[in-house]
Amino acid sequence: MFFFIGGIQPKTITVDRQPRSCPACSHFEAYLKRVDHYLSLFFIPLFAVKRGNPFLICENCNTIFDEHSYRMDVDRKVGEKRCPHCERRIDPDFTFCPYCGKAI
Repeated sequence: MFFFIGGIQPKTITVDRQPRSCPACSHFEAYLKRVDHYLSLFFIPLFAVKRGNPFLICENCNTIFDEHSYRMDVDRKVGEKRCPHCERRIDPDFTFCPYCGKAI
């Protein structure tokens, strides 16, 4: 009896290893990456089936931007307060952001 274990699996590829400045936290830890889908056999990726769109991800604050530095993961609710620098949700009575440390 023979079992075939295969399928399509995602794999994150670093497009550019040159660190860039993060638009949210200003650290030079943002890299241009993309998620490609590979045909795999026994969990070993063989070749790319579909190439994803490039995006910028900061390894310091884990913020994701598209190619044009627009945030991709913002889901704002009406009336909630966010830091103008890192865009994270904060309590309304804070004067400094607990995540990036900048004044609000």
